Amino acid sequence: MPLRILLVDDHEVVRIGLATLLGRHPGFVVIGETSNAPEAVAKVDELKPDVVVMDIRLPGKNGNEACREIVVKHPATKVIMLTSYAEDELLFDAIAAGASGYVLKQVGSADLVNALERVAKGESLIDPALMHKVLAKVREAARRAEDDAFAKLTEQEMKILALMVEGKTNREIADQIFLSEKTIRNNISTILDKLNISTRSQAIVYAVQHRIRDHMPSE
Repeated sequence: MPLRILLVDDHEVVRIGLATLLGRHPGFVVIGETSNAPEAVAKVDELKPDVVVMDIRLPGKNGNEACREIVVKHPATKVIMLTSYAEDELLFDAIAAGASGYVLKQVGSADLVNALERVAKGESLIDPALMHKVLAKVREAARRAEDDAFAKLTEQEMKILALMVEGKTNREIADQIFLSEKTIRNNISTILDKLNISTRSQAIVYAVQHRIRDHMPSE
């Protein structure tokens, strides 16, 4: 069966050129075209293409946003992003959105055909050097999120939360840090508000997940 392709680009000339090029290949059939992201998502719902070739820059909602919707709703559909320049930030977003890769608009016809064939087989078109940068960025984002996990809490609130993780009751916490039980209750309420969670159990799980002990000052 030929590979069923949907083209998405806001420039009609580009769509016509791609459709003409791909139409010459016996293994491809262009089943639809559109010029914007919302229509692209609707077309995928309707036509169920094997591959979407989509401009990364579209008016309004961009190609990366459409890509994210498409791969969530139709995981069997592969998305290749078209871009004029290999801009790291946009390509980071495309990969995070679930794109199988990208090709430059200036790519030759043989390279485009090869890219489509590779994606159809489940291969990735992501340059290893770019993937290395993406992974580094993901790790850095995770590190920043970890650092920010308890940023809103005071030192006293951190101590209380750490003691909650140990299974201490409010009375036991109060006795250990020389505060009244009422003050401990008020502090716990403040902790929940700052962490945007609603129960003591959720606070304990959050603290464990974010390794609160690693954030405690050395005694």
